[in-house]
Amino acid sequence: MDSLIAKADAIAPLAQNRKGKQKSKEKEKKSDSTLQSVAKRTSVPRSLQNLPVPDNVPKHSHIANRKLRTLLHRQSEHNARSKTLLDDADMLLMDEAGKIEVEGEMERTWRTTQADITAAAGQEAARGRKEFKLDGGPYQCRYTRNGRHLAIVGRKGHVATFDWQTGTLHSELQLQETCRDITFLHDHSFYAVAQKKHVFIYDRDGVEIHKLKAHIEPTRLEFLPYHWLLASIGNAGYLKYQDTSTGELLVEHRTKLGACNAMTQNVHNAVIYLGHQNGCVTLWTPNLPHPAVQLLAHLGPVVDVSVDPSNGGRYMATAGRDGTVKVWDCRNWKGAVRDWTVRGTGVTELEWSARGFLATANGGQVNIYTPPTVHTTVNTRAPPALYITHPIPHRPLSSIRFAPFQDVLTIGHAAGLSSILVPGAGQPNYDSTEADPFENKKARREREVRGLLDKVKPDMITLDPEFVGSLAPPSKLTTETTFDGKPSVETPFARLPRLERLKVSGHADETEEMDEDDAADDGEDKAEKKRLKEKRKMRGRNKSLKRYLRRQRANVIDPRTVAIRAKLEKQQEEKRKARLAKEGEDDGAQQPSALDRFRRK
Repeated sequence: MDSLIAKADAIAPLAQNRKGKQKSKEKEKKSDSTLQSVAKRTSVPRSLQNLPVPDNVPKHSHIANRKLRTLLHRQSEHNARSKTLLDDADMLLMDEAGKIEVEGEMERTWRTTQADITAAAGQEAARGRKEFKLDGGPYQCRYTRNGRHLAIVGRKGHVATFDWQTGTLHSELQLQETCRDITFLHDHSFYAVAQKKHVFIYDRDGVEIHKLKAHIEPTRLEFLPYHWLLASIGNAGYLKYQDTSTGELLVEHRTKLGACNAMTQNVHNAVIYLGHQNGCVTLWTPNLPHPAVQLLAHLGPVVDVSVDPSNGGRYMATAGRDGTVKVWDCRNWKGAVRDWTVRGTGVTELEWSARGFLATANGGQVNIYTPPTVHTTVNTRAPPALYITHPIPHRPLSSIRFAPFQDVLTIGHAAGLSSILVPGAGQPNYDSTEADPFENKKARREREVRGLLDKVKPDMITLDPEFVGSLAPPSKLTTETTFDGKPSVETPFARLPRLERLKVSGHADETEEMDEDDAADDGEDKAEKKRLKEKRKMRGRNKSLKRYLRRQRANVIDPRTVAIRAKLEKQQEEKRKARLAKEGEDDGAQQPSALDRFRRK
């Protein structure tokens, strides 16, 4: 490429003295058509061109030393040129995302077919348009974080993992039982499959590594990459977190809402979103035994939930069995931002892309909507403006997934998988320290070790991730107090005694002032009351054994209660005998009563 650029005279050649060489080069340019095509579309970056010196460069003429003056002038010119080239340094980070552009007002983007998009796209981009015809459907699919590897699982037990860009097959299994979901772990070296009874973990070669017996009848799986947690939900209604680095079952939450078939995660704060059969959507974290948020989203069962990753998890989309799709604002939960009814029957699948494109699959059709129309509030239940639509005759459509860093949408259906092109849906700029599509074996090992060292504790998962690590807010009210002539100190309002808090707030009754004698008597009374309180502590009705006996039902004869009562009576009798022995009286002798004088002798 450098030689072609040089031959195309993109860089101005040095002055040549011989005219023969110039004429021969001009003939060579005219004769080579490939060279001419490259020359028309090629230019040297501005950083390699001789840009004019800006006018505002200081001259440093007041410095007498000529060598130092020249050096400072050269540095000033370099700094001025660097400032002018700052705009060109961000060539890939474009502000406007590329999408399909129409030529007139009457033209619609959704009329463009996949054949037209594939023909207009480049050779590398057109490779994303693929059709996989398989027999074990309907299929579920899942990509790795770098978007290089794809894992698929069929309902009948067909499992396969491969590099979808090069076509390299890693493993292929026939499990001969019902499989409901699949997900990669920290990378493509391990993946988990939600099979009929339990969750199984396999390595890249398809060898079974673990059998997670605690995850019973799983339906959906999610992996939290920064916490190394595998989350599963099943027919029993238990949300379970498994630590894949240590192998222990971290926690399990009983949702109390029955079987669950809709599950996703918010990549911004690692909160799990569940959709239940009674129309509720719940948000869960490992450190809370109850849902952090519970929302009644639909009047029927919730079939799918998805969270928008483009704006920090601000918007959530839900789909119900009644064929409605709703978009929610996760900041206030005051109602759906937008809702509409999809055409067709069956389960509706949802998926957000990295740039906020919402894809819905229902019946035999896939529809893609673009922001900001999908976030705009309207009074009617009309659907947003359609961007791209693609019909698929193979029903049912069981899953849809956007490929990371690619404009590719993969749809799983009864006859296999279909990958279509969605221009502008993918995020082309990636962070190689987080997810690198071109990493080698050494880089993958280093990233795995670094991920283990930087593993985040599950207790830090909250709805607001910015809360962790923030400073505590200052006290609302501080007062200056003095103690026995000591200098005054600022004490928070919450730490003041009750009387002091009443005085500061202005609710204390200071009309009557006690003299010193009354104050001393009051202090003695308080000390006496405190001593009597300590003396009577844990006696009478407040004793723990008495409280336990009061809880028992009086009309039920329990052997344990009878035994405890007998033991209590025995202890009381022993205490009475000990007290009489201490007083020097005979245990058998009875004390004379007042009526003994009237008895006959």
